[in-house]
Amino acid sequence: MKHGRVTELPEDFWIPIPLDTDNITTLSPFLVPQDHLASSGTFYAMAIYMFFIFTVGTAINVLTIVCTIQYKKLRSHLNYILVNLAMSNLLVSCVGSFTACCSFASRYFVLGPLACKIEGFMVTLGGMISLWSLAVVAFERWLVICKPLGNFIFKPDHAIACCVFTWVFALIASAPPLFGWSRYIPEGLQCSCGPDWYTTNNKYNNESYVMFLFCFCFAVPLTTIIFCYSQLLITLKMAAKAQAESASTQKAEREVTRMVVIMVLGFLVCWLPYTTFALWVVNNRGQPFDLRFASIPSVFSKSSAVYNPVIYVLLNKQFRSCMMKMLGMGSGEDEESSTQSVTEVSKVGPA
Repeated sequence: MKHGRVTELPEDFWIPIPLDTDNITTLSPFLVPQDHLASSGTFYAMAIYMFFIFTVGTAINVLTIVCTIQYKKLRSHLNYILVNLAMSNLLVSCVGSFTACCSFASRYFVLGPLACKIEGFMVTLGGMISLWSLAVVAFERWLVICKPLGNFIFKPDHAIACCVFTWVFALIASAPPLFGWSRYIPEGLQCSCGPDWYTTNNKYNNESYVMFLFCFCFAVPLTTIIFCYSQLLITLKMAAKAQAESASTQKAEREVTRMVVIMVLGFLVCWLPYTTFALWVVNNRGQPFDLRFASIPSVFSKSSAVYNPVIYVLLNKQFRSCMMKMLGMGSGEDEESSTQSVTEVSKVGPA
C-alpha cells in the first residue's frame, strides 16, 4: 500500500492521501468507506474481532460486578479495586469496542465527528482508569504482603480512596483533547478514535500531550507494577527459603510467581504496542507507515477489557468459585481451600 502526501484537516480528521487523489472530501472517514486503506476483508475481520471483545468483555465484567454485589464474602478491599477495574473495562468494551465494531462493519466511522470525540474520550478514560487500577492492585499487594509500613492495615476505605484517585487522574489525563491540548480523531483504519499522535499541528501541541501520556499514564504505572511485584517475589523467596519444609509456603510462592508473570505480561501485551507505535510516530515524523498496522495497537488496547478480568478475576479461585455458583455450575465448596494459598502468602511478610 503506497501513501503520498499527508493532508491534515484542522478540526475533524487526518488522512494520508494516495498520490493520484486530489479531492480529500471524497476520502473523509466520516462520509465514505475507507477502501483505499485496506481490503473489505480486513475491515470485516476487525469488525468480528471487535464484536468478540464487546460481547465477551461486557459479559465477563458485568458478571464480575454482579457477583461482588451478590456475595458479601467478595467485598474485600482488593476486590473493590477489581470491581473498579471491571467498571473501566465496561467503558472500553461498551463504548470503544461496540463503536469500532459498527464502524469496521461499515468500513468508515459511520457515527460522525461528535461520536468520534465521545468514543475517543470514553475509551481513553477507561484505559487510564484500567492502567492505574492495575498499578493500585500491585501497590496493595506490596503493602499487604511485604508490609513496608509495619502493621499498617489496608482497609476498604483505603481501597475506595485509591479507586477515586484512578478516576480523578484518568479525567485529568483524558479531558485535555476536549479543550484544545491535542484532539480526538480517527486512527489507524479510521474506524476508531483516539488522541492525535499522528500530526505536528502546533495548534494542538500533540507531541507534548503524547509525552505526557507516556510519562504519567504508562511509565509511572508500569514502574509501580514492576517495583511492587519484584519486591513481592523477593519477599516470597525469602519466606520460602526460611520455610523450606513448608509445602504450603512453597506452593504459595509458585502460584504467586506465576500470577506476577502473567500480570506483567498482560499489562505489556495490552499497552506496549500502542505506546511504542505512538512514540515511534512522534519521533519519526514524515516516515511512511501502513495504517493497517497502526490499527493493531488500538485493537490490543481495547482487548484489555477481556485480558484484565481473565487475569485478575477468573484466575482468582474465590471469584471463580462464586461466579460458577451464581451461574449454577458449581457449589462453591472449594472456597475455603481456594483461599489457603492467599492466606499463606499474606503471612510471609515481615512482622
